[in-house]
Amino acid sequence: MVAATDPLATALLQLLPTDGSSLGNETLRRRLSEKLGRDVDVSAYEAARESLVAAGVVERGRGRGGSLRVAAMMRSALASGSIGDLPPGDDADDTAAHGVRSPSGSAAPPPSAAASPAARRRSRNSREADDGATVGFEAQLWATADALRNNMDAAEYKHVVLGLIFLKYISDAFEERHAQLETERAQGADPEDPDEYRRDAIFWVPPEARWPHLKAQAKQPGIGQLVDDAMAGIERDNPALKGVLPKDYARPALDKARLGQLIDLISNIKVGDEASRAKDVLGRVYEYFLSQFAGAEGKKGGEFYTPRCVVKLLVEMIEPYHGRVYDPCCGSSGMFVQSVEFIRAHSNGNGNGGRARADISIYGQESNYTTWRLAQMNLAIRGIDGQIAQGDTFHSDRFPDLKADFILANPPFNISDWGGERLRDDPRWRYGTPPPGNANFGWVQHMVHHLAPAGVAGFVLANGSMSSNQSGEGEIRKALVEADLVDCMIALPGQLSYSTQIPACLWFLRRDKSRLPSPAGRGAGSEGSASRAATDRRGQVLFIDARKLGRMADRTHRELTDADIARIAGTYHLWRGETHVNPEDVDGRSAYEDIPGYCKSAELEDIRKHGHVLTPGRYVGAVAQEDDGEPFADKMQRLTAQLREQQAEAAMLDAVIAANLRELGYGG
Repeated sequence: MVAATDPLATALLQLLPTDGSSLGNETLRRRLSEKLGRDVDVSAYEAARESLVAAGVVERGRGRGGSLRVAAMMRSALASGSIGDLPPGDDADDTAAHGVRSPSGSAAPPPSAAASPAARRRSRNSREADDGATVGFEAQLWATADALRNNMDAAEYKHVVLGLIFLKYISDAFEERHAQLETERAQGADPEDPDEYRRDAIFWVPPEARWPHLKAQAKQPGIGQLVDDAMAGIERDNPALKGVLPKDYARPALDKARLGQLIDLISNIKVGDEASRAKDVLGRVYEYFLSQFAGAEGKKGGEFYTPRCVVKLLVEMIEPYHGRVYDPCCGSSGMFVQSVEFIRAHSNGNGNGGRARADISIYGQESNYTTWRLAQMNLAIRGIDGQIAQGDTFHSDRFPDLKADFILANPPFNISDWGGERLRDDPRWRYGTPPPGNANFGWVQHMVHHLAPAGVAGFVLANGSMSSNQSGEGEIRKALVEADLVDCMIALPGQLSYSTQIPACLWFLRRDKSRLPSPAGRGAGSEGSASRAATDRRGQVLFIDARKLGRMADRTHRELTDADIARIAGTYHLWRGETHVNPEDVDGRSAYEDIPGYCKSAELEDIRKHGHVLTPGRYVGAVAQEDDGEPFADKMQRLTAQLREQQAEAAMLDAVIAANLRELGYGG
């Protein structure tokens, strides 16, 4: 941690108030000099400050000359007693960093001072590698919420629960910002000015909609009407949410005592504070709940939230820096959110000349009305403008003339009731009519239909799509390959999703494999163009077998780490001939090369020999075994002797067993 190696950062942390108030940089530098008995120059102070900010221990406040305060998560831990006051020794901020609250709100105590250095390193490494496949309390929250459901239909109850969780999300973010503004009144901040919140993409919550108010009234018989009024007030003051929030909590059929208990339950979790937003707690709770509701409704494995690591990999692969981004089955809008986060994260360096910007237009469609509302909420929370239509993508395409530069999607796997028999002559089926019993290649061709001339698509499909020959699917796949649309295929590890255990893969299609996207996007100008020189990959497909990557986030869920994502995406970009790839991400390589057991660039003729099956394992081969230096003749002699020893031991054991059986009267 920072303080273990930087006493200046430790001393700076000890000067900050733990009540959330901030101190100006000049004041802090002066006090730091007094504390240490020497002059601390500006550069040394800034280095210490930035190390603490990077570690997430402190955050920047407001003020004319810039200011600093203890980070929100740290303040929560201090206030809860999960850590004590910061000690004056070298372990000050190490203690602070360990003593944070878990997402469930329960205190996570710091490791013992007597813990071994190795144990402390493992703890730190675990946190640094935490990409968060699960937030740890979904099952407990679901079990309690489901118990409160009583006899209510699951399809109805999910509106009740998810609406309240979103209201809590809004209120958490508002209350956190409100508390910050209270400490900054001296600098002119006004906690009751809606513009103070909208500037930071936080919804203004009127007094009647604030969660503490609802919690205080949870046991009252009129709580249903109070929740409806809260939803109406939020929609009134936040036009982006108009018509999105549920407002039927006052209906007589909804047990108000159980509604009050549900409010008390949700009060115990944080879903909208800064730390929870960083871990996408709302999306993960929603993912888990939707999975369980689908099971309760008898449709488990249908619609679900795409795991964040998969979305991130898709986005890092196709790099949607500019133009039209489309998702025909957008769910809760996770693809769009990650696309915008990608642009912000890569706004400098990485060969883009520092010119990347959120110059994208968003188009999405979602058939499920509840999920469509969450998609609208998800974008509005982050201040992202987008055209999200509600309706059946196959039978009521709301963007029939759209030609997208980038398509990202995770369509539901293997759906049979998609109405394909009514679309036999649809113009989208240029490469063959998809079978009415499986929509997989309906989704594929819908996306091809909407690709711009230089467009690229990345999407998730069931593994069967790579090899199935049923009902003409093999012929459609063959036509796509022969049209040179298939750019890359990736086999994913299992257990990435909450709601389906069907093995999945990633498809990447590209209209023009001879070049990269238009210079109007990433790397505009001569500097960027030089770093993005492409290799002509017409007639070739890259296969990547990532089934052995990832780590178990818990007993049942796996996730791809940031290092895994960087390796996969970096391999693809090297294959494309791009030069912005960090060699550290791709095992020190600066140019693409086939790696047995991991990746292979296959010619079209190779794919024909395999009957146009696109399973990566068929192409990448086996991992090369290192030569142990033992001559073959010596090895065979050693192994033969070992085999004879084992055979002799087996014969001896057989004799002992036979003797024991005879003593028991079972001998022959």
